[in-house]
Amino acid sequence: MSTARKILLLVGSPKRKKSTSESIGSYLLDQVKNRGMETDKIFVNHAALTQSGMGQLLSQVESADIFVLACPLYIDSLPAPVIRTLEMIAECRKEQNASRRQEFVAIVNSGFPEADQSKTALAICGRFAKEAGFAWAGGLALGGGEAIGGRSIERAGRRTRHVKKALDLLADAIIEGKPVPKQAIALMARPLVPRWLYALIGDVGWRRRAAAEGCRTKLDTRPYA
Repeated sequence: MSTARKILLLVGSPKRKKSTSESIGSYLLDQVKNRGMETDKIFVNHAALTQSGMGQLLSQVESADIFVLACPLYIDSLPAPVIRTLEMIAECRKEQNASRRQEFVAIVNSGFPEADQSKTALAICGRFAKEAGFAWAGGLALGGGEAIGGRSIERAGRRTRHVKKALDLLADAIIEGKPVPKQAIALMARPLVPRWLYALIGDVGWRRRAAAEGCRTKLDTRPYA
């Protein structure tokens, strides 16, 4: 019978594959697996579709020693399916009167270039941990996540070197039973690309999309002004 500690990753992105959330979370899983932990991964949007899927998710959460949520920022908060899933986890744990120590870590990425945009979402995660009886180990915030665009962290180039270092530090902390290191938080918060360049690339992308939809000349329209 295995005595290795188990870590469960919940991917909270609406994209089932090739999301920045999955890329970040999967890299972390690889690091802790290489250090001897058992790992598992569940996609929230897929599991939440059926009662059996949600039941399996709740069971996996209860059996994990460490529960990690990786998800995108949605209007200063978490995606609706993630919020509902966290609510169900909290309800389930109260019904079962869970007493075993389990840790919770959150990693939130956003399309904004500033990592600080995710502060409220991480505060929500911390509150959830308290209400659900998890030991809150802390969280990481990444800005400009679209620069990763669902590619694996290893293949995203030099721009993600500080992301890798942050996740490596987090993996070490998880193995040692320590909270998210301050150095990891600072490294993850570093911009992937300069802010002006990120804004320029985003502007070009929106204009190309508008052109493809035949509304490039209507970008400045203010129908509700």
